[in-house]
Amino acid sequence: MSAVEERYKLAKERIKELAGEVQGCYSDYIQKSAFLFQTLSEILESEKEYPDDPAWNDRLYREIEKEAYETSYANPAYAARQFGKMTGQYLCWYYARFRDAITAAYEKDKYEVTLRMELFLQAAEVLLEEEEKDRYLKETMYYYVHDYDAEQMEKSLRQMLCPGDSLIYRIVMESDFSHTDYLYRYGEFISENEKKMAAFLASLPEQTLASMARTYTEGYRKGFEAAGIDLSEKKTVQIRFHIGFEPMVRQAVLQFKEMGLETVFTRKTNTKAVGVVSTSPNKQYQYDHRYADALYLNRALVQERLKIAERLYETYKEEAAVYAGPAVIEVFGEELFAPAVKEESPSYTKEQEALSIEYTREYRLIQNRYIPQDSCSFTIIAYPIPEIGEQFEEIFKETIKVNTLDMEEYLRIQQVMIDALDQGDRVHVTGRKDNITDIWIQLHELDDPKKQTNFENCLADVNIPVGEVFTSPVLAGTSGVLHVTQVYLNELRYENLEFTFEDGMVTNYRCSNYEKEEENKKYVKENILHDRDTLPMGEFAIGTNTTAYVMGRKYGIEAKLPILIAEKTGPHFALGDTCYSMSEDVVLHNPDGKEIIAKENERSALRHTNIADAYFNCHTDITIPYDELGDIIVFTKEGKEITLIKDGRFVLPGTESLNMEEKYYG
Repeated sequence: MSAVEERYKLAKERIKELAGEVQGCYSDYIQKSAFLFQTLSEILESEKEYPDDPAWNDRLYREIEKEAYETSYANPAYAARQFGKMTGQYLCWYYARFRDAITAAYEKDKYEVTLRMELFLQAAEVLLEEEEKDRYLKETMYYYVHDYDAEQMEKSLRQMLCPGDSLIYRIVMESDFSHTDYLYRYGEFISENEKKMAAFLASLPEQTLASMARTYTEGYRKGFEAAGIDLSEKKTVQIRFHIGFEPMVRQAVLQFKEMGLETVFTRKTNTKAVGVVSTSPNKQYQYDHRYADALYLNRALVQERLKIAERLYETYKEEAAVYAGPAVIEVFGEELFAPAVKEESPSYTKEQEALSIEYTREYRLIQNRYIPQDSCSFTIIAYPIPEIGEQFEEIFKETIKVNTLDMEEYLRIQQVMIDALDQGDRVHVTGRKDNITDIWIQLHELDDPKKQTNFENCLADVNIPVGEVFTSPVLAGTSGVLHVTQVYLNELRYENLEFTFEDGMVTNYRCSNYEKEEENKKYVKENILHDRDTLPMGEFAIGTNTTAYVMGRKYGIEAKLPILIAEKTGPHFALGDTCYSMSEDVVLHNPDGKEIIAKENERSALRHTNIADAYFNCHTDITIPYDELGDIIVFTKEGKEITLIKDGRFVLPGTESLNMEEKYYG
């Protein structure tokens, strides 16, 4: 018997004993935790190589769905009501960690499941034996994180860099798509979205699936071509997708293989939906746990993690050197989400905010040494999921149309816009009706206008679909108010979102989601400023994909469009880093041969003297829809005015064909 097998059996027996003998105020918590592990043991010991019983999926995820979440120990508010705020926060954290073992059980990873079982037994021992429960719960939590950080970080890095015989790869490449039972093999929450999407895609001709995949994989290849990066030197591509898209993903894997790339897949985490994901059983659960590490985060842990990251990247430097970057399939159409702010949820102290920012920045700098941003690329494409409504299939077909628009036509129209923009030294953008936007964008000076340009002519390569021209503004002189009456950013709703800029930096911000102004400020700061007091304007762009805009208005799904598509449906402004973050020195040209010179600003230029102050590791696009947009006017040094858009409609000669029916512009 192996050491892991012995530990597993001992833990399993002790959990069974606990479930039957424990009494008192913690008995329900212990019994429900024990029930979770008993279910995981059933899955782990199943004779099936790929457990796919829907009953297990229901049993594991039912307690955090909808109303059931109100009385779940995974809910910090409920745990706090039962045990007090501090103890409740700790036990809620433990309960979420126990749930992390679900996918490990489906992976037949006995070691990982055993670790969580042993963590449960340690916590149960504290609850049943110790008087200073909070102290010992915190100590146990901290040392668990500390002791297994290196293992967890290496596991994540290997998933990203090392192709192999993974469960996800086998599901994608070996499953029979004529039945949707294969979806349950992931161990992720499976809803009607996943089942209906899988059935719909499986019904499409293979030629259609191959064509959809080709749009996506060719966009990836073109990204390398446009940046002048040699794709032949790369060996791995990371595919990120929503469960249910396997029929298309299989085609993409085969097409990437034709390019010489092996595919890797990564699992999402409890709070970060990056990798292979499914519909969330409850977005409030993820939101409640977004700062779970606030319960133990300190400088020693951050410093240790950075040392581990340095060591791991050095160990896997050969694999890192041939990593090409992510290829992402996003989805849209899920029920819109406005989170409840709970005082029981863990939150960062000022010191922890600074530590979190420091860790993210320093980790990215380490990563960039081994996977330089200027040596890899990416692509992103998006499709609707069935939850979008009864017109799903019609919207899906419209989305395919949006994703495959004539690039040559957009190339020509966008070049007309760029030629006008390059005559100016600043741009004035205003809103109309209830939108109070009034902002000036300062442009870089062109030393040689015949050979240089400020704006990139963005076609359908890394960012699919086609449809924008963008630049990195000069911060000095970029000032005013940016406002949208309603917007969804990263699946979170904002009402009357407003930012004030002075010399390109945010000086004030607000929204009207909540009654209390301080709650609105905190909401914006946490989720858009990422706990910073300010961010620069990293991008100014004009979206030209009016076909996507009309699709949104026609089906009433504007709020559900992902940023990827929404940013093409009007002018947008990004808070954070520029689009060329950490790849400023790559020489890029537009199709007309002109070099794009506006790739950084005064903050990113600090990389030459103090790289820690140059980057913010975030980039959030905020789009003004055409029906809220007033004018976009270019001002030249000579005092000439060139109007690109008037009352939300394109008026620059050569761009009028972008205008759609009047009814869609409000």
